[in-house]
Amino acid sequence: MARGFVVILLALLAVVVFDPTPAHAQTNFDRPGGDYQQLAVPSGDPAACALLCERDRRCRAWSFSYPKEGDGADNASCWLKNTVPPRVEAVNSVSGVRGAGVIERRNSAMETSIDRFGGDYRSFAMATDASGEACRAACESDPKCRAWTYARPGYASRSARCFLKSSITPPRRRPGLISGVIR
Repeated sequence: MARGFVVILLALLAVVVFDPTPAHAQTNFDRPGGDYQQLAVPSGDPAACALLCERDRRCRAWSFSYPKEGDGADNASCWLKNTVPPRVEAVNSVSGVRGAGVIERRNSAMETSIDRFGGDYRSFAMATDASGEACRAACESDPKCRAWTYARPGYASRSARCFLKSSITPPRRRPGLISGVIR
């Protein structure tokens, strides 16, 4: 009986220690606290912040913030942390723990960190919208629009910008942009 218990306990321990499911960063979450260093991220890519944490032995977790319109910052920011604070919802942020890859939300209507370069027939400045929903709605209401790309502030211009497209172009990875296909 005791031998069976030990075998089960060891099997459970192996699952916990050697779990093949990787940890991932969380889009639209921050981990406030534990900061020991803040760095600018000129590329604007949350994966660059995750890599900075991987390369620093003190780092246990990280938080990334996209540039915000009107705050005077041209670059995204990365905070390296010497603890693993609990995550809290925060629009325009991405956070993770050391060893976690960056996985951004994807669904059939929104393509996070994707640019559909070309095919633009109209672009306009708009209010900051972390979801890109207003740009998508503008495309849906225009019969000429087949696809769209929303650029967060600091990625295509100082302010947020919406690009409406008359053709569907191939997706390309580009941090700070959100795209979608309508028709």
